[in-house]
Amino acid sequence: MPAYKRILLKLSGEALMGDDAYGINRATIVRMVKEIQEVTALGTQVAVVIGGGNIFRGVAGGSVGMDRATADYMGMLATVMNSLALADTMRQEGMTARVMSAISIDQVVEPYVRPKALQYLEEGKVVVFAAGTGNPFFTTDTAAALRGAEIGAEIMLKATKVDGVYTADPKKDPSATRYGSITFDEALIKNLQVLDATAFALCRDQNLPLKVFSIFKPGALKRVVLGEDEGTLVHV
Repeated sequence: MPAYKRILLKLSGEALMGDDAYGINRATIVRMVKEIQEVTALGTQVAVVIGGGNIFRGVAGGSVGMDRATADYMGMLATVMNSLALADTMRQEGMTARVMSAISIDQVVEPYVRPKALQYLEEGKVVVFAAGTGNPFFTTDTAAALRGAEIGAEIMLKATKVDGVYTADPKKDPSATRYGSITFDEALIKNLQVLDATAFALCRDQNLPLKVFSIFKPGALKRVVLGEDEGTLVHV
């Protein structure tokens, strides 16, 4: 029995690269989609926000000295590409996904309209939110917190390369230990970089709990949704 009826899953663009330098690794995206499919099979409604680092990293050299807002819009377009790839992979796996973009590209994806997104979720479709918040100066973490609050998600799941929040960087400090759960205030006092400041404040103010876990650990997403001890829960 799933612990959550509706979740917001935040994937980084980098997670799609697998071991590649940039772009989308086919085997990696298929594996991620299968993990999401396991969760939808439990009856949990899934919305996804994806970053664009895997594509934008490939062109980042050209953005040196570029106006920040312009660079951010390029990043938003990268998330649209990732969202399309994710939705198409879902289609190939027999799932139904809808991409909704915060910036208007009507020939490619439909615009983000909250009631429509809620309808899709109720129908059991996976909704992929593209183009961040549609505004420069906001990260995709903030977009995930915003959309999570808007759709009434019970929890925001941040899929990362590490399996939770640690007392220190586990790569640098072998004695670092994983927190099972921690409050937003504790994370702030200890200066644990869980999310960027805007996203963090939004989650805390809207009482949207956050679970940080590793997307590279097989079955971790399903265990999180079943309410098992996986990753780190950040709560009010």
